[in-house]
Amino acid sequence: MVTQSFWTRGLRTAAAVGVGAVAGAAASLAAQQHTMRSLHARLDQLEEVARSHQHADLASQQHQHWELLSKAIDDPELAEVLDLYEAPVSAKQRRQYLFANALYTNLLFYYRIGNLSKEEFFKHVRGIFQNPIVREYWYATQQQRASLADTDEAELGKLVDDLLQQLEDSDTEEWWVVGEPPGA
Repeated sequence: MVTQSFWTRGLRTAAAVGVGAVAGAAASLAAQQHTMRSLHARLDQLEEVARSHQHADLASQQHQHWELLSKAIDDPELAEVLDLYEAPVSAKQRRQYLFANALYTNLLFYYRIGNLSKEEFFKHVRGIFQNPIVREYWYATQQQRASLADTDEAELGKLVDDLLQQLEDSDTEEWWVVGEPPGA
């Protein structure tokens, strides 16, 4: 009986130690999970702050871009600095091209900050490129865009190039149905 009681007590002690170890492991695991959730939440907050800063930086850049273009549009001497077109253009055309650049760049910034999807960007571009002056601007700046490899701006420029080709090849007057929006 003494041996049986000894074994019983030993099993109880081992069971208690095992239960304690399992409880300790469970508590440790719960603490680790809580820490991981806290770290993920903090990381999400930091990513949101970074996105907010990026949007603010893009907005600031867009404002500066518009300020520079406005000065060039208002002052023909300053506009000459931005005359990087492949063929000579008149002062009037230069001002129009600068404004066309502002229109396109505005859409580009809206896309970059997430205010437009690629499909919405496509639809807006399809509209503004109905204007022959905007098309002239686009063709006059073709070589400038050629240096933009592997960027979102290069990708969107290719999208516009393809759309313009489709518009030129189209035999319909219903321009709003020409081209396949990305993701459609």
